[in-house]
Amino acid sequence: MSRIESPAAPASPLPARLVAEGLGTFLLVAAAMGTALFASNHFTDPGAQGAIYLAVALAVGLSVLVGVYAFGPISGGHFNPAVTLGAAAAGRIPWKDAGPYVVAQCVGGVVASTVLTLIGTFGPEGWLPRAQDAGFASNGWGTLSPGGFGAWAAIIAEVVFTALFLFVILGVTHPVRGTPFAGVAIGFTLTLGVLATLPIDNASLNPARSLATAIYGGVGPLLQLWVFLVFPVVGALIAGFTYRALFDVPVDQGSRPSS
Repeated sequence: MSRIESPAAPASPLPARLVAEGLGTFLLVAAAMGTALFASNHFTDPGAQGAIYLAVALAVGLSVLVGVYAFGPISGGHFNPAVTLGAAAAGRIPWKDAGPYVVAQCVGGVVASTVLTLIGTFGPEGWLPRAQDAGFASNGWGTLSPGGFGAWAAIIAEVVFTALFLFVILGVTHPVRGTPFAGVAIGFTLTLGVLATLPIDNASLNPARSLATAIYGGVGPLLQLWVFLVFPVVGALIAGFTYRALFDVPVDQGSRPSS
């Protein structure tokens, strides 16, 4: 994600890129969901959610920031199927690579949540069943929404905030107009998006993250998972196609004033 496969950058072999994507997604899910699952009770009194939200948002943003600089030079540092598909829509990576990237990201996320579950089996008595009964930090709406928001609120939030996230990514990693501080901008943008959407639906913006937690969260999160697989991708595709149409249009040589 530090370059989103800039055409000027040499491409690593596909197997290396897939391993980098899997490791980066593992880092994201392990850090963010580990904070949500293990550390939340140490940050707040019962019923107080503000510090939990801040801790989780920072964990998400910092894990992506670190992952971008660690793995971005290898794979582009997406760690998110929505980012990969949005990058493909914007012409930053070939569509033929998008499928393998998505599979690697989902595998990395599921391995991370499996490790968290394994750790939980050795936790305090009853900790793991309680965490799973509470949804295992999964996304959801209605009774699964931290703030009691409905399905349409979750859908709109996922589309809008994922699209905004992609606009920032595509801007700061542009092959001509990009910045060496892209990872910082990306990490903080994701932190802001998570802070805004955590009370709505537990903040997805990433189908791999949603899949990873829902498989251990029980029937409710699994039944609602489709929203968090579909609508972050919708937002990313909107941003990818829109960015390409608005900001990557070649300059009309004939429209330049003569010197």
